[in-house]
Amino acid sequence: MNAATPDHLLNPTAQLAEFAASLQASDIPESVFRRCEDLFVDWAASVLAGYNARAVAAIREVALAQGPDSGPCEILGGVETSSPYCAAMANAAASHVVEQDDLHNSSVLHPATVVFPPALAAAQSLGVSGKEFLTACVVGYEVGIRVGEFLGRSHYKIFHTTATVGTLAAAAAVGRLLHLSPGQMLNAFGSAGTQAAGLWAFLRDAADSKQLHTAHASGAGLLSAYMAQKGVTGAQDILMGKQGMAQGMSTDADPTRLTDRLRERWALMETSFKYHASCRHTHPAVDALLKVMQDQGLTPADIESVVTRVHQGAIDVLGSVTDPQTVHQSKFSMGTVLALAAHYGFAGLDEFEAHFKDVDTVSFRDRVTMVLDDEVDAAYPARWIGKVTVTTKDGRSFDGRVDDPKGDPGNTLSRSELEEKMQRLSEYGDRIDEAATDRLLARLWAIANAARVERLVPLEDL
Repeated sequence: MNAATPDHLLNPTAQLAEFAASLQASDIPESVFRRCEDLFVDWAASVLAGYNARAVAAIREVALAQGPDSGPCEILGGVETSSPYCAAMANAAASHVVEQDDLHNSSVLHPATVVFPPALAAAQSLGVSGKEFLTACVVGYEVGIRVGEFLGRSHYKIFHTTATVGTLAAAAAVGRLLHLSPGQMLNAFGSAGTQAAGLWAFLRDAADSKQLHTAHASGAGLLSAYMAQKGVTGAQDILMGKQGMAQGMSTDADPTRLTDRLRERWALMETSFKYHASCRHTHPAVDALLKVMQDQGLTPADIESVVTRVHQGAIDVLGSVTDPQTVHQSKFSMGTVLALAAHYGFAGLDEFEAHFKDVDTVSFRDRVTMVLDDEVDAAYPARWIGKVTVTTKDGRSFDGRVDDPKGDPGNTLSRSELEEKMQRLSEYGDRIDEAATDRLLARLWAIANAARVERLVPLEDL
């Protein structure tokens, strides 16, 4: 493919590759950069919170054991350093375990956990500026979100979109840092797409695959970009071509989503922050339940049952988790999440750790049901509406509704709320103290002005 080929002569996959390779910082509005900084801070908080998790530690140990045991790239929250590949894997696993990382609604993609880890690792290795790093992250978000939207709802029913689409998002971000040509970027997409994997089956067994998914996607995407730089070729239409991702992984793929208003619509701006520490499918119902309880002055003891009116995607993902056996699995139990929120006003990390198996939690959990709601399902995934019907023990019935759950673009977190979240997650992870977290926040907020992306948490703060 010639870099000068007009867009209308390119297939959508090639157009997306051309966009990823050619986007310049000057093309990106300042508001998008500021939002990218917000997302970066939010991501770093999740990494610190997840560093000590058992599965994360195991993935990190395996990655580091492959070598090298030192290098230019930081394992955030630890003293370890390694290669871009190992660091990307370790940081991606850590950022996807406490269920506090971001989500883009219409693609059902968690972009941060597959964009920032490989981009940060590559940026630290290459010694690029903060502005160049953020530009690459914007590229990763824009590509990943569009590919997720392209693959559609049928893909998400079986495949963990963040795992599959994440390989291309990672390749795009790292490819931009490597200044790949449009043709090289297309090769990187081909190599990334052929490695795309990740199935929802793990939820049924409380398995650790979710962290492996993001580690693999980040590492495979990064390697795809570096291999493309060295001349390794990939399928030229990995998304829409015969025997490509759409044919094998979707029944409702929409090619128009791949190039939807490139350079005009900034999909990164549509990304939501997570307020509660649980699967995002639970959040609308949580907020709707809390609204009913507040409006009607109800306590958990007053409630006989809760019916959550949800989209099919929520049933597909959450429906199999009826008796969660681990803290992580409980975050995919609609009843458990609602029970914790009802009792404590917030389904946070500490609430899950301390109370997910409590008698009161389990009792409330078992009185929560999910039913498919036509309005909610029709709006999904562009909008995640929360609707519940609460029946009290004295026979009263109340309907609750939330159109913009806490953290959505229409009800977003402010920078002060993001800083509070960072402190809360950092305290949970117990890697750095409050003062060190403040210093980290200052460095993260100033990343756009950094002449070179260096270590974010200095050794003296650990």
